[in-house]
Amino acid sequence: MKLLILLFTALLFGGYAATARTQTNTAKPVDAQKVYRKNCATCHGNDGRAKTLKGKFKGAKDLTNAAWQAAVSDERISDIIAVGQNGGMPAFGKKLSQDEITALVGYVRTLKK
Repeated sequence: MKLLILLFTALLFGGYAATARTQTNTAKPVDAQKVYRKNCATCHGNDGRAKTLKGKFKGAKDLTNAAWQAAVSDERISDIIAVGQNGGMPAFGKKLSQDEITALVGYVRTLKK
């Protein structure tokens, strides 16, 4: 009988804990355009063409280039955002959440011309 009560209590508490986590883990949707403009537009420009002075100096990638868009995977774009690239692209992995990085990948895809 004690085992049955203990098991029931564990199931009841475990269910409550799972419900509490679900209720408190409601993240707001990421505004990818806002994240892009705050973190990326300085070099890549609002339009993604990298025609900014800083972008030209750093050799920023033209994110609208259809050939580049076709050649690069979403995973590669995510990695570049997170860890940066030699010579110019800084790492944003410690500054942005994974949800923000994922949203940025989707936003970068919308810049294709």
